[in-house]
Amino acid sequence: MVTLAVAGAGLRGAAYARRASATGSARVVAVAEADPLRRARFAAEHGIPPERAFADWRELAAAGRLADGIVIATLDTEHAEPAIRFADLGYHILLEKPMATTEADCVRIVEAVERGGAMLAVCHVLRYTPYTRAIRDIIRIGRIGDPISVQHLEPVGWWHQAHSFVRGNWRREAESGPMLLTKSCHDIDWIMYVLGEVPARVSSFGRRSHFRPDNQPAGASDRCVTCTVEPDCPYSATRLYLSCVGDPERERWPLGAVTDDTTTEGVLAALRDGPYGRCVYACDNDVVDHQVVNMEFPSGATACFTMTAFTPLAQRQTRVFGSRGCVEGDGHRLTVHDFVTGKVDVIDVAGPDAAPTGHKDADDALADAFVAALATGDPTLLSSDARQSLAGHRVVWAAEEARRSGTVVDIPYGGIP
Repeated sequence: MVTLAVAGAGLRGAAYARRASATGSARVVAVAEADPLRRARFAAEHGIPPERAFADWRELAAAGRLADGIVIATLDTEHAEPAIRFADLGYHILLEKPMATTEADCVRIVEAVERGGAMLAVCHVLRYTPYTRAIRDIIRIGRIGDPISVQHLEPVGWWHQAHSFVRGNWRREAESGPMLLTKSCHDIDWIMYVLGEVPARVSSFGRRSHFRPDNQPAGASDRCVTCTVEPDCPYSATRLYLSCVGDPERERWPLGAVTDDTTTEGVLAALRDGPYGRCVYACDNDVVDHQVVNMEFPSGATACFTMTAFTPLAQRQTRVFGSRGCVEGDGHRLTVHDFVTGKVDVIDVAGPDAAPTGHKDADDALADAFVAALATGDPTLLSSDARQSLAGHRVVWAAEEARRSGTVVDIPYGGIP
């Protein structure tokens, strides 16, 4: 049986570990987690003895190689050092995205895994869904002819933006990275994957337009629990987090990031004192709340990606326009228009019971693929390797350069995504 260690037992690390254990194909044998309550809960769930439950990933690394593979789900700024260290120890690695927050660190990771012969799967989970396989196959077999242009939307969700990117851990570039990297490197990678090309040049526009002090309503308080205009605010922390109480899934996320005390009193106490109770117009956030990225590919195809906070939380929406037809998708179903016959086919890929955002199924599929790759020693079971992930990250950094400079930026790296 495959054995796994986990560095970072938060939401993501715990989800991958839980899936690997639930399938019976892997056993989680060690954990490194700074939060003592989270560490103890994770160790109890997986039957990990105290001597293999560490407070820091460095302690886990110092113990040598304790497992076949490791899930690294530490903070974004703490991906590079553990990835390099565990690769040098011979671990195969499932690494939460982004790979790292700088190009130099990503290159160091690639060098380490290649030096040690390790498999690296960056968590580009969107690659692993039946929906993605279906739209990719439609393009690859030529059903819509040559792909000419793509429109792709990531609807972040108004409350999700407030939770993660205004009040939460990903609100400041210096502490995590730009929004395009921490949230939307998924989407840049996905566009490259379904088209089978790396862009040749990019432009980008976007900024923090709404979540700013100058947009705070008159009479608003800096805390939602004391705010007189809170009932009319779409970003009310009080409304959002109290509505999670009693719902096990929503108590896990987003409420789990706010407090471990999921009583009404516990939630209100966290909102009075903690970061998640702040007015969205009085935070220290600096990441963009909307952005477009325009890409031109070597084939001549173009793609426009839009990320925006100002939507319901929903699955990505995509249109691929080809020379013989087009395909539109919403994460659940694909609609294919044939320009020759005029026929319209609707393909229900995800099924009627798929979750609204589809993330869990994608997470599960990635965890299954990683464990299978370790069990068989077959890296082709993973849909991307270290260099393919690096290529996508380089597109993100080029787009950020373009956004900041107001220029079109050439991307000198080729390759197949």
